[in-house]
Amino acid sequence: MSLRYKVVEIAQVTDEEIEKVLNEWTAEGWAFDTMQFAMRDASKRPSMAFVTFTRDESDPD
Repeated sequence: MSLRYKVVEIAQVTDEEIEKVLNEWTAEGWAFDTMQFAMRDASKRPSMAFVTFTRDESDPD
């Protein structure tokens, strides 16, 4: 099995935006893999998030 990856950048990191991205891409057949946050030195809140999804390459787009 060969995996295909999808990376989605979230520029406005809120719980609503994270939920929206997760629900949107899993509904398209992608499986959640990881989430990585980019932090700023001057803030405790993340400035960006990158969400990675995978699916079997044989699945249709």
